[in-house]
Amino acid sequence: MILPARETDAAAKPPRIGLLDTARGVALIAMASYHFSWDIEFMGYLAPGTAETGWLKIYARAIATTFLFIVGISLVLSSTPEIRWPSFWKRFGMIAAAAALISIATRIAMPNEWIYFGILHCIAVLTLIGVVFLRLPLAFTLIATLALFAAWMTDNFGPPGLLRSSLFDPRYLAWIGLAVTPERSNDYVPLFPWAVPFFAGLSIASIAIRTRLPQRLAALGTGSWWPARLGRHSLAFYLIHQPVLIAIAYGISLVVPPQAPDPLATYLRQCNASCVMQQGEALCRGFCQCTLDKLQAQALFKPLQAGEIDIRNDERVQTIAAECSAEAQ
Repeated sequence: MILPARETDAAAKPPRIGLLDTARGVALIAMASYHFSWDIEFMGYLAPGTAETGWLKIYARAIATTFLFIVGISLVLSSTPEIRWPSFWKRFGMIAAAAALISIATRIAMPNEWIYFGILHCIAVLTLIGVVFLRLPLAFTLIATLALFAAWMTDNFGPPGLLRSSLFDPRYLAWIGLAVTPERSNDYVPLFPWAVPFFAGLSIASIAIRTRLPQRLAALGTGSWWPARLGRHSLAFYLIHQPVLIAIAYGISLVVPPQAPDPLATYLRQCNASCVMQQGEALCRGFCQCTLDKLQAQALFKPLQAGEIDIRNDERVQTIAAECSAEAQ
């Protein structure tokens, strides 16, 4: 029996889309540029907290969103017309192993801020979830995508604390993404809300695969561009780039040592970076400036910076935090 053209296209393996590889390569370059800003902050060229606030915070979120959107698309393309299980498990195993390696390395190097659920951990878990949805009718994927988007809107614009609970704060639950104050990590990408761009890519690609859109995109070329070649080796680039960038930043620090940071600016950035995990950035700016003013007025700022005050148990600091929180509301 000869299948109609549309059914034949849907049943065939999609062509390699150079444009998708190029987008992945560009995202890798953007990621490296952001990580280098973190590295030079770590070396003292930027005030602590710089890479976690302002436009750099938006930049980082845009990069992560792009990656997870592409992961969703790629999972559909690589699983059409059917899931190639040996290739799937090989790829999943590589990602999971790389995620475990990063956790172990950062646990040794940075025990207070080690990466317990970063971008690779998120990709690994979402890949397992996504492959289940690929075996279900498309309607299930579309409903899940809309539900996740609605939850994200509620979390950002609805009543505070509606979806989150301090019960999810421990590391063994924080990966879900419903924590109020999760444990610090140098790369924290929980399932919620980051499943949103992944499922968006999964849905869009599942719809597109039923048309000739993949063939039309593949015809655009760009597969020979160097960003596309880079995009075809994303995992290797991810594992290699950061040690190289840290080495470069360290080399620069030996030749041109950074200036000592302004303690006032450092405090404000660190306070804001910590605060925005729980509150809006505008509210945090007012809160942090208020606490700084009161700490200075009560001659507590220098002892606090010197580590002579236990910020969690000192009643004076707790009173200042409560007063400034009330004023910032």
